[in-house]
Amino acid sequence: MNDLSQMLADVRRGMIPAYVYNDEEVFKLEKEHIFERSWIFLAHESEIPEPGDYVVRRILEDNFIVARDEEGQVRVMFNMCLHRGMQICRAELGNASHFRCSYHGWSYRNDGKLVGLPFHNEAYGGEDGFSKSGQSLLPAPAVETFNGLIFANLDPNAQPFREFLGDFAFYLDFYTRQSGDGVEVRGPQRWRVKSNWKIGAENAAGDSYHTPQTHRSVVEIGLFREPTGAKRKEGALYWCDKGGGTTYKLPPGTFRERLRYVGYTDEMIDRMESSWSLEQKRLISDDGFMISAATLFPSFSLVHNWPKVDANADDDEVVPFITMRVWQPISATETEILSWFIVDKNATEEFKEASYKGYLMCFGSTGMFEQDDVENWVSITSIAGGSMARRLLLNSRMGLTSADKPLNTPLADFHGPGLAYVGYGEFNQRALLKEWADCIERPLDQKEQLAMGEKILASGTKGREK
Repeated sequence: MNDLSQMLADVRRGMIPAYVYNDEEVFKLEKEHIFERSWIFLAHESEIPEPGDYVVRRILEDNFIVARDEEGQVRVMFNMCLHRGMQICRAELGNASHFRCSYHGWSYRNDGKLVGLPFHNEAYGGEDGFSKSGQSLLPAPAVETFNGLIFANLDPNAQPFREFLGDFAFYLDFYTRQSGDGVEVRGPQRWRVKSNWKIGAENAAGDSYHTPQTHRSVVEIGLFREPTGAKRKEGALYWCDKGGGTTYKLPPGTFRERLRYVGYTDEMIDRMESSWSLEQKRLISDDGFMISAATLFPSFSLVHNWPKVDANADDDEVVPFITMRVWQPISATETEILSWFIVDKNATEEFKEASYKGYLMCFGSTGMFEQDDVENWVSITSIAGGSMARRLLLNSRMGLTSADKPLNTPLADFHGPGLAYVGYGEFNQRALLKEWADCIERPLDQKEQLAMGEKILASGTKGREK
């Protein structure tokens, strides 16, 4: 790898060393400095609605059982037996009051507590040789929920999630709080692509510039009401704390008229109107912007769109859908994508099915947008692995003058938090990569590593003493 300080300096000025999208040394730094210290999305509470429900999810190589225990509490537990380290739960989802290790038969309740140990007296001399009391599966160091979204952090000294999320919560509500009862999810669909994880995260964070080219065929076949992909430049790009995204510019109208334009029904609009703040509603009614794609650093992205689901329907009939996804790195050159469909829990079954169809058409594993995007991402990753890529700085300075001044001034009357610009620009990609560079640069010094280790040991001791 080239000089680290120079690489980070280049990234911060918007000139990206091409090799960062295909370099194992860079990926090693990302694992240690980003994914072992950041808030990573694992699951949604609607995936585990009843006591005993569970799903199994990963943060890199660390495998977790996300379960709802018998008391209704959400638990995130490291999926490794305390005895010889076997993976305890080998199914991806299900319902269980207990988990039993297939190696030696140790069993645990769905709150993680060890309750069964075969031949306890014969093998250990009973409680005297090994006390089952207080022994539990290792919990994730930090777990938080927001609007039903379950996040975990491998750093026991992690910044509190709400502090980390900051004002990006304002935008996250549009996707995940459309009524008082919240949303439900389907999925995840899961597939792997030969692409570096950062490319997809950047794309969702703010790349409206690629739509007229990459997705030209999708526009030309009439999947969307807008006649050209170039309409994307009328939307606003916003960045707020640890996340940012894109918006569409809507035709003139009231809050209700604009939500009807993107396909929401009156009863759904009623729930949105009662669930969102005045400023959130004014982003639509006064500013005329509808949220589209977004990314929360480092690897959680969302998309909102409204295609024509029924080819035989009236030209103006569209159905909105929302999807969220995690970019799960496998290596520097491979990413596992986990993709969920989101919908208002109180929507009609007819709406849910039509919306799900729109999601599958566009951003499911075989969706039209998905296929367009992945072809680009795989190509970038592949060609970034050669020797010439180590000589090339990719220009990610769109929207800036040579003096680092924005071509356009930020919107002064934008009703959302953060900075927002109208037109094409790479403000959000630069912001995302600046956050990336800051994390890479922040050292894991000996004192911090020691504190992390002590906290992990303490959490294990606490579990044993219960």
